[in-house]
Amino acid sequence: MSYRLALALIPFAVTYAQQIGTLTPEVHPPLTWQTCTAPGSCTTVNGKIVLDSNWRWLHSSAGSTNCYTGNTWDKTLCPNDATCAANCALEGADYAKTYGITTSGNSLRLNFVTASAQKNVGSRVYLMADDDSYQMFNMLNKEFTFDVDTSNLPCGLNGALYMSAMSKDGGKAQYAGNKAGARYGCPRDLKFINGEMDIWEANSISTAYTPHPDDKVTQSRCTGDACGGTYSADRYAGTSDPDGCDFNSYRQGNKTFYGPGKTVDTNSVMTVVTQFLTNTGTESGTLSEIKRFYVQNGKVIPNSVSTIAGVPGNSITDSFCDSQKKVFGDSNGFKDHGGLANMGNAFVKGMVLVMSLWDDYAANALWLDSSYPVTADPAKPGVARGSCSTSSGVPAEVEANSPNAYVVYSNIKVGAINSTFSGTLVPGGGTPPVGGTTTSTKITTSAGTTTLKTSTTSTTSAKPTTTSSTGGTVAFLKGKIYLEFYHN
Repeated sequence: MSYRLALALIPFAVTYAQQIGTLTPEVHPPLTWQTCTAPGSCTTVNGKIVLDSNWRWLHSSAGSTNCYTGNTWDKTLCPNDATCAANCALEGADYAKTYGITTSGNSLRLNFVTASAQKNVGSRVYLMADDDSYQMFNMLNKEFTFDVDTSNLPCGLNGALYMSAMSKDGGKAQYAGNKAGARYGCPRDLKFINGEMDIWEANSISTAYTPHPDDKVTQSRCTGDACGGTYSADRYAGTSDPDGCDFNSYRQGNKTFYGPGKTVDTNSVMTVVTQFLTNTGTESGTLSEIKRFYVQNGKVIPNSVSTIAGVPGNSITDSFCDSQKKVFGDSNGFKDHGGLANMGNAFVKGMVLVMSLWDDYAANALWLDSSYPVTADPAKPGVARGSCSTSSGVPAEVEANSPNAYVVYSNIKVGAINSTFSGTLVPGGGTPPVGGTTTSTKITTSAGTTTLKTSTTSTTSAKPTTTSSTGGTVAFLKGKIYLEFYHN
């Protein structure tokens, strides 16, 4: 059996129920993180991670017969969805040996290819509050900070850290047949149903951050092509924005900002800071701007400024997104699905932190690190997203040539604006933290926590400165089985 996420062939048994296997105990690896309520005041939280159920062994609940092998369901165990749900169980995970997933203190490492009795490719894990509940986040008027090492991620790989709208218990309470719930990493695919905030999608060549709003923040179902997204005949048929509004520095014209030896040097570990600012400067306000900073070698580096004519700015705002979609000639699903306001509504409902490493069988990750679409003129604004060749990223080649690739996420902090990072602001290149007019910013570290000290020529406003339940369905499409899970 090969442990791989294949969105076109996800076990549909968990649509109706999740039975629990008994062959391997499920022991969640610990992972600490911090909450910061003010500069210099951070508290360590003892969290855990859980492996996504799409990577787990699904077998007969009465034995060890695979319910699913290769691309085929066992016809005896799974003649239909309801029978399959009753007959099949999700097994516990040997995180390190089978999946190449290890933790140490506040650090999580995900290996790309792991060879044991079977071959495992990539992984996806969720942050938990306890053994039966996901850790829920509302990021309005807060910032999310983490360290990441992308130096070992070549073209075609995506080390992704994002927040997904999901049920705290994985739908266990809402659906009586769901016996596994969050404990066994109940997922929700398609990824863009009910909202997703891609804080970080990256390899050593390119990076992007992308909000995906949804019309709904409550649990919902869809069937077949009506779901939209990658595996539907109409990508834009669903209630959510499959494209989102991305900020990729290379795509926005700065080709020297991110990468090996560049301003943000991917040869070294970096700290990534993302601020979710509201129109009132309070948690009850409406999400109005998403800002990005990097910290490396003691320097706070503002996000690069777009050099694309007609698309000003270095942060994500509704105005930036409208301009970008117009100039790039892209469909403005972001606006159609409520923009930043609806992204903020998903935060109010609560979102789950997801960390993953994967290769892309749909588009070879060219949308991240190369020119895409490949038939378009690379000189056209918005087409070039990175320096990788359009022939790169083929999964079979990436797996054969870079099996030892890995990503490390560490030192996760969540808290008040400007409370989670330290360094000296690099002048130029973008607006300072939170907005306002800043002449000098010094962020110092004290006793393992962070303190921000700023002298300004004018008062920094709290209002940001604008730079310009688990369910599921089985759909039979083009002779294949597609399953989507949705969590609020």
